[in-house]
Amino acid sequence: MARAAAEVYVAKGKKVVHFDMKRDRPGDDELLALLLGPSGNLRAPAIRAGKLLLIGFEPESFGKILG
Repeated sequence: MARAAAEVYVAKGKKVVHFDMKRDRPGDDELLALLLGPSGNLRAPAIRAGKLLLIGFEPESFGKILG
């Protein structure tokens, strides 16, 4: 799912990490470390909006991204 997205935003606490999947595609290990929670499942919530993938919860940043 992340590889098909143009941009990926991952929220961990107050920190939001952004990847432009066309310009600076991260390695699998780096991406999985951010996308998976402590249980080994995809972090929640996971939102796909067009070509954007939003993982985790940080309402202020994601509100700006989604408009």
